[in-house]
Amino acid sequence: MVSDPLLYVENLVTSFRTEYGTVTAIDDVNFSVKAGKTLAIVGESGCGKSVTALSIMGLLPQKISSIDHGKIVYAGEDILQKSSQERQQMRGNEISMIFQEPMTALNPVYTVGQQISEVFKIHRNYSNKKARQEALRMLIEVGIPDPEKRLDEYPFQLSGGMRQRVMIAIALACEPKILIADEPTTALDVTVQAQILSLMKKLQQEHGTAIIFITHDLGVVAQVADEVVVMYAGKVIEQGDVYQIFEDPKHPYTKGLMSSLPSINDTKDKPLNTIEGNVPSLSHLPIGCRFSTRCDIANHKCVETSPHLKPMNIGHHVSCHSAHAEEA
Repeated sequence: MVSDPLLYVENLVTSFRTEYGTVTAIDDVNFSVKAGKTLAIVGESGCGKSVTALSIMGLLPQKISSIDHGKIVYAGEDILQKSSQERQQMRGNEISMIFQEPMTALNPVYTVGQQISEVFKIHRNYSNKKARQEALRMLIEVGIPDPEKRLDEYPFQLSGGMRQRVMIAIALACEPKILIADEPTTALDVTVQAQILSLMKKLQQEHGTAIIFITHDLGVVAQVADEVVVMYAGKVIEQGDVYQIFEDPKHPYTKGLMSSLPSINDTKDKPLNTIEGNVPSLSHLPIGCRFSTRCDIANHKCVETSPHLKPMNIGHHVSCHSAHAEEA
């Protein structure tokens, strides 16, 4: 029996009010994630990955942003219909997020123990003593050495890897059903990165957590993901399981990302492949396909008509006129 998604996002549209007018940062985005599985959202900086995560969390700046359309359904309920207080109760309890830079996400004037304890006091109504005991347990669980000492230290006293482990401890304190990890290993060296990824996988297996993993690192995606969503300029342009995306990418943008990966067979003087040009400004998007200005195989249809996300085969969807023409 196929299990239902724990969370699905349907036709999500998120916009921002800027000095140049209103721009749509997320345009008709759809995806889902099941319990115990990892969905990776990939793409260049500015493609909408983090805005998608913040839309789910309800952490967008209210004065300049709005969710104009769509649903975010968690456990059968559209959380966009919930009150601010209800969504606040969900954050950290049902759905948690690991932010990209722990040094800015952690409060510099509170100790590690105080920041982890706060989660238990807010969501579990624990006493100070009980919350501190649970904070210590979480530091042990995420593998921080000398955890009793670290409880009373401040973020600046910890290494980057340890700060990221503290962020994971905070995010997993109440055993959320969904964990959103926004570039959690970007600022870490490869050894610590491997440790963090292994830790997240271990905790996922133990607690059955669904993970939405946001990254631009395709090497990490290959290690952790079950399903992959490729975003470009606010739209989903390809999605499928990790084997489909890596073994048979269909969209020219996805192919470009794959070809830019270094190979162990490359010589040291061989330059890496690149995708020429830049992501278009959200205030001046192309009329047709948003990738058409950078695409080597774009034709007049690509320039004039925006493609729709359509199935290529079971579970594999692509938004590309040329890809579907080849299959026809």
